[in-house]
Amino acid sequence: MPNLLLELRSEEIPASMQRKAAGDLKKLLTEALVEAGLTYEGAREYWTPRRLALDIHGLTARSADVREERKGPRTDANEKAIEGFLRSAGLSSISEAQVQSDPKKGDFYVATISKPGRSAEEIIAEVMPRIIRSFPWPKSMRWGKASAKPGSLYWVRPLQSIVCLFGPEHEDTVVIPFEVDGITASNVTYGHRFHAPGPITVKRFDDYVSALEKAKVVLDADRRKDMILHDARDLAFAAGLELIEDEGLLEEVSGLVEWPQVLMGSFEEDYLAIPSEIIRLTIKTNQKCFVTRKAGSETLSNRFVLVANIEASDGGAEIVHGNGKVVRARLSDAKHFWTRDQGDLPDLDTLRASAEKFSLDLGKPLDQRMAKLDALNVTFHAKLGTQGERVARMRALAAKLAPITGADPKLVDRAVVLAKADLRTEAVGEFPELQGLMGRKYATLQGENSSVARAIEEHYKPQGPSDRLPQDKVAITVALAEKLDTLASFWAIDEKPTGSRDPFALRRAALGVVRILLERDIRLPLLTIIEAAVPDIANTSPSAQVAADLLSFFHDRLKVYLRDLGARHDLIDAVLTPQADDLLMVARRVEALTAFITSEDGKNLLAGTKRATQLLAAEEKKGTSIADGVSDSLFKLDAERELHAAINSASREAASAVASEDFRSAMAALSRLRAPVDRFFEDVLVNDEDAAIRANRLALLTMIRSATGTVADFSKIAG
Repeated sequence: MPNLLLELRSEEIPASMQRKAAGDLKKLLTEALVEAGLTYEGAREYWTPRRLALDIHGLTARSADVREERKGPRTDANEKAIEGFLRSAGLSSISEAQVQSDPKKGDFYVATISKPGRSAEEIIAEVMPRIIRSFPWPKSMRWGKASAKPGSLYWVRPLQSIVCLFGPEHEDTVVIPFEVDGITASNVTYGHRFHAPGPITVKRFDDYVSALEKAKVVLDADRRKDMILHDARDLAFAAGLELIEDEGLLEEVSGLVEWPQVLMGSFEEDYLAIPSEIIRLTIKTNQKCFVTRKAGSETLSNRFVLVANIEASDGGAEIVHGNGKVVRARLSDAKHFWTRDQGDLPDLDTLRASAEKFSLDLGKPLDQRMAKLDALNVTFHAKLGTQGERVARMRALAAKLAPITGADPKLVDRAVVLAKADLRTEAVGEFPELQGLMGRKYATLQGENSSVARAIEEHYKPQGPSDRLPQDKVAITVALAEKLDTLASFWAIDEKPTGSRDPFALRRAALGVVRILLERDIRLPLLTIIEAAVPDIANTSPSAQVAADLLSFFHDRLKVYLRDLGARHDLIDAVLTPQADDLLMVARRVEALTAFITSEDGKNLLAGTKRATQLLAAEEKKGTSIADGVSDSLFKLDAERELHAAINSASREAASAVASEDFRSAMAALSRLRAPVDRFFEDVLVNDEDAAIRANRLALLTMIRSATGTVADFSKIAG
C-alpha cells in the first residue's frame, strides 16, 4: 500500500512548540484523511528546529465508491416537496427516481445517489492547504511584502518549503503539488543550514531520513536526545565527573539543534561559593547548559556541558570559549546578588514601623527584607491587599493551627513572618523559582532555628500530587496557613477555578491541604478554621458562606485523592456528608468501610440493609404510617424480637466505637446484624394487614437504617 511523506520546513521553530506542533500535524491530517474515506496502517511524526515531518504508511490509494438510497416524498406530494427532493438528491427529473411501495404509507420516491471514490492525491491536495493555513500555533507571524495582503499565510516562522510525496514503498513516488502562499509542494528539501544548505531530492521516507543524516540533520528528536545524553555522560565521565541530568533541559536543547555536538566548558572555582541552585539555574536559564558534579559527591564542579549545532573545524574551542565568557559574566552577577542579599539595606530607618509590626530584628538581613516587603506595600492581589497584609493573615491563622499540629508556637510565628522575606532578595528577583529555597539559606546564615529555616522553604509544598510533603511540624503549620489563607481569600472575592481555568492554582493548594492532613494524620476542623481565615475586606462574601462553599471544594479534591488511591466512589459518597469537615476521619471511615463491604458479612448486611431502606422508602413515599418507636408488645414472631435486640446492641457498640474513632470496630458491631436481618426478611411479612403491626415493623426497618447510618449511608453503596 502507498505511503505519504510530508515535510513543512521553516525558520527556527521555538523548542517549546515543536513536539506539540508535530502531534497536531499528525492529528489534523490523519483525521482529515479518514473523514474523506481513506484508511492508513500507521503514522509517526518527527520534528527538528527547522522542520515538521510526517510518515504515514499503508495509506489507501483512493476512497471507496459510495452508494446511498435517499427516501423522498410520497408520489402524490405537492410540487414544492418534489422539487426540494430533486435538489437535495441532485436529480434533474423525477423520472430519475424509483418508486417504492409501503403497505402503510403508500408509494414514495427513492433516489439512488452514487458518489465515486476519490484518489488519495486529490484528497491530500485539497486538505493540506487548509491545514497549513489554520494550523494551531500558539503564536504566528507574517513576513515579507506579500504578508500585507488579506488572507496571506500566518505561520510560526517564515515557511520556506514543502515536501509532499505519495506512492508505493518500492516503486516511483509522485509529488502532490498543492500550493500555499506561493510555496508549491515538491520533492526537494534542504539539510543543515551551515553544513549542507543545498537542495536534496528525495523519493520516500527512508531515503529522506538517510539524505538528511548525510546533510547533518538528525530527524528523530528522541534520537537527538539520546545522543546528547550519552555524549554528555561520556564527556563528564572522562573528566572524572558526573552529569547532573535534567529532562526538561534535555528536551529543550534537543529542539535547538539538528546536528548535536556536545562540548565541555569551565568557569573559575571561586564561583562555587555561590549556592549550587543559583549556579545551576544561571547556567541552565541563560546558556541552556548542563552542570556537573564531582564523582560520588553532591558538590558541583566548575565544568559545564553545552550542546552546539555545528561541527566546528577547531573542535569547538571557539564555541566553548564564547559560552564560557557568558557563563562567567552571569555567575559574576549571581555572586553579586548572593553577596548583596547578606548585607544591610541602605534605608533601615524607614523600616522600623514594619519591623515593629512583625517583631523583626533589623540587625538581620532577612528580617530587613521582610520589613522592606511590608514597607513598600508590594501588592499580593488588587482585591486582597499587600504581601504584608497577607503575612499578617497567615500569622494569625498559624497561631490557631499550631496547637492542632503540635508545633512550637514561637517557632511557627518566626517562620511565618520570614516566609515571604526572600521575595525582596536579589537572588529571587533574578530567579523566582528559588523562592523558599533562598529564604532557607539566608535564614540559616543568620542563625535561625533549623525548623524555622526548613519551614521557609517547605511552606510552599506540596506543589503537586507527587511532590514531597513538609516534614517538620513547624513547616506543616506554615504550609497549612499559607494554603488555607490563599483559598479562603480568593473564595471570599469569588475568584474560584472554572473548568480548566485556575490562574491562582487553587486546586493544587486544596489538594496540598488534603495531602498534608491525611498523610500527616492531622485532625482539623476545616469549617471553623476557614471561617477564621476569611479576610476582613470590604465587598467579600460572609465567612460562613465562604466556609461552606470552600468545604464542598475540599470534598471534591478529597474524592479525587481517594479515588487515585483506589477507593470506590460510592463508598466515599456513603460516608461524606456536606458538613464533614474532618477530612482525616472521612478517609478513615472510607478505609474501614472498604474493608467491611468486601467481606462476606459486609456483602450480606449490605443486601439486607438495602432491602430494608428501599422498602422503607417506598412506604414513606406512599405515606404509609410508621410508628415513632418500636413496641415490644406488638411483636408476633421471634425474628422480630431477635432483630430488635440485635439492633439495640449493635447500635450501642457502633456508636461507642464511632465516638472513639474506631471505625473498624463499629463495622464489626454492625456485622452482627447480618443473621437477624436475614431471618427477619425470611420469616416476617412487613406489610401485615394489622396497621399497628405494620407500622411497628416499619419502625424496625427505620432502626436498621439509623444503626447503619452511624458509619455510612448504605443506600449510596452499589451492589
